[in-house]
Formats: sequence, C-alpha cells, structure tokens
Amino acid sequence: EVQLVESGGGLVQAGGSLRLSCALSGATFDDYAIGWFRQAPGKEREGFSCASRSGDNTYYLDSGKGRFTISRDNAKNTVFLQIGSLKPEDTAIYSCAVAWGCSSAEPAYDRWGQGTQVIVSS
Repeated sequence: EVQLVESGGGLVQAGGSLRLSCALSGATFDDYAIGWFRQAPGKEREGFSCASRSGDNTYYLDSGKGRFTISRDNAKNTVFLQIGSLKPEDTAIYSCAVAWGCSSAEPAYDRWGQGTQVIVSS
C-alpha cells in the first residue's frame, strides 16, 4: 500500500524557517513526482511546488518563490520542503501527494498524506 507521511510542521514566529518532510513507502520512489500543497484556513487547497522524477523542481506560487526550496532524497524515499522567511499567511496544513508528472492541479495526484500543520505567529 502506498503511504505518504508528512512531518516537520509546528508553531514558528514570523521570519523563521521550517523544513517539512514527505516520506513515501509501499512504492518505488523514483517512479513518482511528489507535489506539495497547502490549505489555509477558509481557503481552497493550492499546489505550490513539485519535485519531478528527473529531479527538476517547479514552484507554482509567486508568493513562495525565493522562500520555498524543494528537494528529494531518493536514498531516503523522502522529499523535503524548506520554507524560509515565514509569514503569517503561510499558516496552513501542508500535504504532499504523488503523481506520474508534476502539476499544480489536484486531479493529477492519486495518493495523499494526512498533512502537517504549520502555524506562523506574527
């Protein structure tokens, strides 16, 4: 069974940083692109970054460019998301998902993790 487990969320002050992890089990890690999504309170979930099978990284949100860094460690079956200069508007549940190719659209992904909560205080 394919499973994704996110970790690394928590409460952080504005201006701080976090590193989120997404660990995949039950599947061959190299076969999948891994996308990161977030859902802020009262808002729809949005895709903002993806690490492709070939190692190309894509960022979909202008608000995250320069602050979000995605990377994958195939030896650990894990994708990391480094978030710097955190802002209160980054408060959200962050989830990862697998797909055959990168996309910012949810229908492209067919397995999801439970998510990890990030709260940024001002």
